[in-house]
Amino acid sequence: MATGTLPFVVSRHKVPLTCFLLMCVDLLHCQQFTIPFKAPSDCGAEEYFDISSLSCVRCGQNQLRSTTGLTCICKTGYRSIITEKASISCEQCPSDKPAVTTDGFGCIRCPGSLSDEGKCLCPPSNVLVERNISGNLLEEARCETCNGNISAFSVPSSSGDRCERCQASFINTSCMCNPPNVLAGGLCFPPGTLPTNVNPGVSYSQLKFSVQSAWFVKNLYSSSAACLVFSNLTACQALGNMCVMNMHSFSGVSNDACGLFNSIFRARAAVSSTQDISYWRANLPWLYYGDEPGLASRVLQTDPIPIGFSFRGRNKNTDIKLLAAVYNVRGEFLRWEQIGGDNLQLCPETATKQAAAYSFGTAYKESCDLSVAELLVTHPEPLFYDVFMDLGGEEDRKLLPLPTLVYNQQYNGRFINQESMKNWYLSRRMFLVDTLGGREKSVSSQPKVIRVASSVKIKFQLVPRTLEGQVFPPLMIVTYTDVPITDVNTQTVSTTFSMEYEMDQSEARVKTDTALGVLGGVAVLYSLLKTVSWKRRIASPLIDAGTMLKFLLFYAGDLANVFFAVTVGTGLYWLIFYKAQQFVSVLLPLPAQEEKFVTYIGCAFTLKAVQFLHKLMLQVSVDVFLIDWERPRSKANRTVQATGEPKRDPSPVSIWRTYFVANEWNEIQAIRKISPTFQIMAVLFFLEVLGFSNLALRDPWPTLVRSSQAYTPSYSLTLRYGLAATLWLCIGLLQVIFFTVFYEHFVEDKIRQFVDLCSISNISVLLLSQRCFGYYIHGRSVHGHADTNMEEMNNNLKREAESLCGQRGLLPNTDVQTFQVSLTNRLRSQYDRIREPLSRRNGPSRLIDASTANPFEQNTRAYHTMNHFLGSIIDHAHPDMDYIVKDKLMFERVIGMEFLEPSEKSIFYNDEAHSFSDVLFYGNEATLLIFDTLFFCVVDLGSQSFVLAAVLTYVQQMIFRLIRNFFGRKNLINKTLVDERFLI
Repeated sequence: MATGTLPFVVSRHKVPLTCFLLMCVDLLHCQQFTIPFKAPSDCGAEEYFDISSLSCVRCGQNQLRSTTGLTCICKTGYRSIITEKASISCEQCPSDKPAVTTDGFGCIRCPGSLSDEGKCLCPPSNVLVERNISGNLLEEARCETCNGNISAFSVPSSSGDRCERCQASFINTSCMCNPPNVLAGGLCFPPGTLPTNVNPGVSYSQLKFSVQSAWFVKNLYSSSAACLVFSNLTACQALGNMCVMNMHSFSGVSNDACGLFNSIFRARAAVSSTQDISYWRANLPWLYYGDEPGLASRVLQTDPIPIGFSFRGRNKNTDIKLLAAVYNVRGEFLRWEQIGGDNLQLCPETATKQAAAYSFGTAYKESCDLSVAELLVTHPEPLFYDVFMDLGGEEDRKLLPLPTLVYNQQYNGRFINQESMKNWYLSRRMFLVDTLGGREKSVSSQPKVIRVASSVKIKFQLVPRTLEGQVFPPLMIVTYTDVPITDVNTQTVSTTFSMEYEMDQSEARVKTDTALGVLGGVAVLYSLLKTVSWKRRIASPLIDAGTMLKFLLFYAGDLANVFFAVTVGTGLYWLIFYKAQQFVSVLLPLPAQEEKFVTYIGCAFTLKAVQFLHKLMLQVSVDVFLIDWERPRSKANRTVQATGEPKRDPSPVSIWRTYFVANEWNEIQAIRKISPTFQIMAVLFFLEVLGFSNLALRDPWPTLVRSSQAYTPSYSLTLRYGLAATLWLCIGLLQVIFFTVFYEHFVEDKIRQFVDLCSISNISVLLLSQRCFGYYIHGRSVHGHADTNMEEMNNNLKREAESLCGQRGLLPNTDVQTFQVSLTNRLRSQYDRIREPLSRRNGPSRLIDASTANPFEQNTRAYHTMNHFLGSIIDHAHPDMDYIVKDKLMFERVIGMEFLEPSEKSIFYNDEAHSFSDVLFYGNEATLLIFDTLFFCVVDLGSQSFVLAAVLTYVQQMIFRLIRNFFGRKNLINKTLVDERFLI
């Protein structure tokens, strides 16, 4: 094997060393070993497969391969001889003893003929005797007749080497089953016991065909007859198993497995029941509860089980103890088996996770896809389970049978268990995998169809208003899937095992609907009040389509608040009471029961989105004008071109103060009382880092940290929403409190700073959110001028700080600078007339007069006109459009409506709360916070991801902030007549 040439000469005394070196080199170069592939089927007729060398080895002389192909046997007419090496050689029998004994080690004469294998043959009812009582080989074999008469009742054994007593069903006058008796399954039945034309078919309703099962052909009649005639316990169990393999289904055919079982069941009506249960007849398995209408509800919802469940405390009890009586397909009882682990769970999973299924309150669900090829290997025959709940008791241990609902069960062609509970037909026994019933040709052939329990669900229902954790008898729901065999190596089947806990939610739904109804009625009244207030503020007494639309928009917002309050309260209720309870008194709504709750959340989000968009449109269309109180201080010399004479004109007033105030207003349009970035990061920190999200799992444990090895149940949408909404609101409210109590007082208050800026800049701001209603910020400087140098500005501020000048308020000796204004219709009409040329210019081109001045001059003229008009109004220069200043009543502030209508004079209401922020994001924090909360929760409920919900919420906030800034800027340019080039 070495490929190199040794570069030295090896002498004789160096031969051992050289060989050693050659072996080392050989080992270094031969790292891969190969052998030829051989299977037993590849060996010839005189070869056998050696399981040690994995190769075909030739048999010895006069030997042939055995039927298994793994050993050699002697040819016909040759006997076996054991040599010194314990191997076998073959020697031909002499001609006077041509037959080989049954054990193959001797030669003997036969009393009759020889078989093809060279052994002696005896007539029927005879046994072959080759040795005497001492074990010595006879010279000639004898055929002894077994006495089948009344004195012995014996027949040859299955091996044919001795006589044994015949089966009891044969014993009458002989061991022969003579007509008209019927021989079936090794038993002899009297005539007329059962119809001989039994139906051995297994119905596969999902595939819409049936299979003539080889197992049923072989055993159905004999098991039925043995059960009926001889009350054979095993036969009765086997018959019941065949009925279970047929889905417990009834049909018009009375000679199928379930039809035969029920015929025997009715025939045993006079026989006493088992365990005092009327549905459990003596000697028969308990398969059905009965077909009385409404029986299912009486079994499942009448009497609670005599034990209670508790999540914590000294009497903690969360263990669900299930026990099963296990039978094989032949009806033999195998064992009592503790349910837990993989006996009812087909999915491979760790023992820790599988054990979590039997902890009360944990919504367990495990699904997987199983290979059909593996199922054929691991489940050659079905096992049948009668499941009980272990109620405990040391001396008097009691078991509670678990009712079973087979979802595929048919009753005269109807899937009755897929209908309402009053039509349910409860049963008992179940299996997981049946690969036997679908075999047509023989019980060893490949099945045409297999049947798998694709869903096994154990369902507990809580007793209404219980305070001791009582539940009704649990229900096992089994759904089977029929799988036609096409390619076993690629086919898979899905299966699920789950534990479900349910309580009657009707009372909770009634309370929720009642709360929605009552609060919804209050919302209608409040929306009507808002609509009336809006009509008064636009000075329109008519009720038209616009009024109805406005009412619906107001109602959308108020109804959204109702839905939001009810849903958050509901989610918080379940979160607190379910996770904190000791004795079980409430259980979470099932996913199907949460659909209505999720609908309410969707309604809240949709309506809140309508309200938010409505407010956004109002904010970006509000009327704004900046009133400049500055007046020229001196007159400048100007030469008139026509006459050449000098003329003194007032010096122009600087516009920069107006631009500065406009820019500040533009900056505060989208500020909020919370930091969106901090809000999102804080919520994610609590949910994902600290593990608060684990509180929303469908189990009763309020633990924040879970082991990676432990089972993690699914999330409850109710708990998830209640947790996320509550956490978002709490963090948001804490931010608002911090912002209003600490930040605004000790760091920065941009709203009050804007008011101060107006006073320093000698600029007042008029905001009209409705046609005749709005807000006024009085920014007229108490010093008369704001266009000044730094020294004079500092002196002015110092004099104001030392109270050496007047106060900033609109009225003398007052500090109130902000007002809510309710304008007369006359004043608003004059306001609109001044703006009319600008509105016409911004309208369709056909309405623009070509002879008018250029837009810049038109803007300048309109600005000065409006500035002079509004300034004169504030100075009471128009008696027909005068105003009064008064305080608003407390009730007026609460309901948001003014009782007095400004018919003759406008009304300025003192507003120290700076409510002009209502036209900003700042004054609508409640709406924004609720909208963000609902947006976050809706995205999370749809995606089951807090991180994705947080990201999309942040993106949504940034988008709407950009929209608010963009359209608010456009509106500011149009309404204040400020050139957009000066807005930064």
